Amino acid sequence: MVVDLHTHTFHSDGSLSSVELIRRAVVNGYRAIALTDHVGIGNVEAVLEQVIRDCAFCREYWDILAIPGVELTHVPARALARAARAARQAGARIVLVHGETIVEPVEPGTNRAAVECPDVDILAHPGVLIAEEVALAAANDVYLEVSARKGHCLGNGRTVALARAAGAKLVLNSDAHDPGDLLTAELARRVALGAGLRDDELDAVLRRNPQALVTRSLGGPPAPDGATG
Repeated sequence: MVVDLHTHTFHSDGSLSSVELIRRAVVNGYRAIALTDHVGIGNVEAVLEQVIRDCAFCREYWDILAIPGVELTHVPARALARAARAARQAGARIVLVHGETIVEPVEPGTNRAAVECPDVDILAHPGVLIAEEVALAAANDVYLEVSARKGHCLGNGRTVALARAAGAKLVLNSDAHDPGDLLTAELARRVALGAGLRDDELDAVLRRNPQALVTRSLGGPPAPDGATG
């Protein structure tokens, strides 16, 4: 069974509707999928309103857990915590941050801001991480992504090595934009091995860690600003 917590629909730069993406995931043997379109402060509420409705609709009829989420993309590093909080309040159950991938001009400091933020679940395709950032990810329970996406996968080897040394948690995602990007269980295994993961590490990265994030996503709604408990 596949759990994939990073995908895109035509609400950002993907090619499929939410419903078609979820249906194709069902056919590929997915157990759970998070729809995480690119958002910033200006569109987070509008995107989530539609995705939340479609995820609920598909869960009613198909045997898959469809989770509404977002990928905060090219948000100024100093505004990242504000944007992540806004996403939670708008109903995002999974919050990703578009990391400092090797192939795009993401603002320096984004990786650090993500691993310091309590409202972030996954730092996606982080590129050239440094040891201090990985240690913060481990301390703050922010998962680091092993990416199956072309270009973004170029930093996988470094991410795996640093995460192993620091005890940070890894999760493998497709970052799917088109139907052919969706994972199968065998493709996920091959990507993980290609990233330098050992056989004895695969169960954690492909099953236990994504399941832990799914469980976390099913928790109650975030507390209002200033609330405790």
